[in-house]
Amino acid sequence: MNLIQQIEAEEIAKAVARPNGEIPAFRAGDTLRVGVRVVEGERTRVQAYEGVCIARSNKGIGSNFTVRKMSFGEGVERVFPLYSPNIESITVVRRGVVRRAKLYYLRGRTGKRARIAERKITRTADTAATE
Repeated sequence: MNLIQQIEAEEIAKAVARPNGEIPAFRAGDTLRVGVRVVEGERTRVQAYEGVCIARSNKGIGSNFTVRKMSFGEGVERVFPLYSPNIESITVVRRGVVRRAKLYYLRGRTGKRARIAERKITRTADTAATE
């Protein structure tokens, strides 16, 4: 591991170690609720941004993901850096069944055509034994 990769790994470990820094396993097609820290003058608050993850880019500390939602009939996309200190939390609301890594085709679809089927969680022997 060269020096740059080592420094990057340390920074990622620091970002994940902070409170509420855990990052759930998610992929394109999942519906996410992202808590974003917003600064307004002297005050800060957490704003929830909920939508479908249409893309994920994993590039070490520069990793990011794109969330798309419909706001008053207009599609809005927002790119979030995965290890940003401005992200308070990431919650997976529901998991979707998709066969692509990038769901840019959803930009041209509205209404029922833009729906994504929900992925059912299959029970394995390990989860059945713990219940």
